[in-house]
Amino acid sequence: MTVSADTSTQKGVVLTDAAAEKAKSLLDQQGEEGLALRVQVQPGGCSGLIYQLYFDDREVDGDAIQDFGGLSVRIDRMSVPYLSGATIDFVDSIEKQGFTIDNPNAGGSCACGDSFH
Repeated sequence: MTVSADTSTQKGVVLTDAAAEKAKSLLDQQGEEGLALRVQVQPGGCSGLIYQLYFDDREVDGDAIQDFGGLSVRIDRMSVPYLSGATIDFVDSIEKQGFTIDNPNAGGSCACGDSFH
């Protein structure tokens, strides 16, 4: 796993090169200017909290913004404490395809792996 951001400060998220490349590719397919990858933590799932990753054109007051080789990542201020130090990767294998989040702040997760607490 190759990491494309400065990992000396673990206040934000870390995006691997694979995740950044996949997000940029998906953004290019959107064809819209000014979109950023938004990462949020929301109430839900069987363990209490779920991750949401989506493209967003809004910059909300208090957002933590990071740049990964031209890809802007935005995290709302309520999600920052839950995501500090988390690593976002993109996996493409026979068993699984998609973005994964390795979060040192998660106390546990559900059996399906979609939510955490």
